[in-house]
Amino acid sequence: MRADRERAFTEYAQGRALELRRTAYRLCGSWDEAHDLLQTALVRLYRHWERVAAADSPDAYVRRVLVNVYLQQRQSWWSRVVRAYAEPPEQPAPPDGVDGRLDLMAALARLAPGQRAVLVLRYWEGLDVAETASALGCSTGTVKSQSAYAIAALRRLMPDYVGGSK
Repeated sequence: MRADRERAFTEYAQGRALELRRTAYRLCGSWDEAHDLLQTALVRLYRHWERVAAADSPDAYVRRVLVNVYLQQRQSWWSRVVRAYAEPPEQPAPPDGVDGRLDLMAALARLAPGQRAVLVLRYWEGLDVAETASALGCSTGTVKSQSAYAIAALRRLMPDYVGGSK
């Protein structure tokens, strides 16, 4: 029985690792942090794999674990002491079309973790309001209000940003 469980978990994790790592990156903004975030989430999933495999939507369960790990890490004392998002050094201008994305990523890094999670799940992952609320463990009203606050904050941080280019 244990070998079947491990095989099922391994197949799922290998099949979804790239997409989950991409989601983790969108949440935290660093590939190194995303790797750590995903590893922590996969350890938690492995411990509860029977429950995950029996769920109606294992992907929704996994997404919720990933978001919970991200939010818990942001609440730890270490993340408040050591900021992973220092002001970037002055760099040469990137090619056309890339600078808007870099500005957006920098602005996302300045949002509160919950607001960033809402935007990532709603607009990058394409979840609807109910799915986002389920992934975050909150009400649909909270998702709507946090989305509005986060978008307003992005508009303040990036007043000249228009549809992916400046």
